[in-house]
Amino acid sequence: MTETFQKIKKDFQAALSMDPAATSRIEVALTYSGVHALLFYRFAHWLWKKGIPFVPRALSQLARFLTGIEIHPGATIGSGLFIDHGMGVVIGETAEIGDNVTLFQGVTLGGTGKQRGKRHPTIGSHVVVGAGAKVLGPINVGDYVKIGANSVVLQDVPDHSTVVGIPGRIVRIKDERVAEDALMDHVHIPDPIADRLIELQVQIDALKKELVHKGKK
Repeated sequence: MTETFQKIKKDFQAALSMDPAATSRIEVALTYSGVHALLFYRFAHWLWKKGIPFVPRALSQLARFLTGIEIHPGATIGSGLFIDHGMGVVIGETAEIGDNVTLFQGVTLGGTGKQRGKRHPTIGSHVVVGAGAKVLGPINVGDYVKIGANSVVLQDVPDHSTVVGIPGRIVRIKDERVAEDALMDHVHIPDPIADRLIELQVQIDALKKELVHKGKK
């Protein structure tokens, strides 16, 4: 139980430090749905590990009703998770989340079918998952990964990577630690497909100019 209370404290501190809109401890404690959902989850998970039937699931459903966030009590979540706004967030039973992770509204850490056993993703530490992103199946997402808004991730993602698009495409970042202030920026993420299309358009324009020039000769 001591470990549970320590994680609750770190969850609270994460919301206070990561959200620029947080103005006081009282505001975070009373009005942040992500903090409330995690509070329910921490106690439900403790009961789940004790093998107590029904009550953990009942607590998770109550939390879903009150906050719009559904966290299965069987999920394994490290310390310092920050759920920003949170409406529509779903975390499945066998999902695993590391430390200091940020999830934005509408994120799903779900499965891809009716298989049993490990069927939800494993998320590393210091990961940001953008609004509406779906991370599906028993895949592994490394540390210091950024997943763009509305991406659908179906394959493993190595450390220090950025994922964008549907299905998710990996844009590798240099093998260096991502600055903490950059972790919150899930908007300015490169799109390799768009960059390639722009490059092709430039080449086409150059060829057109060359053809026009030759036609005048």
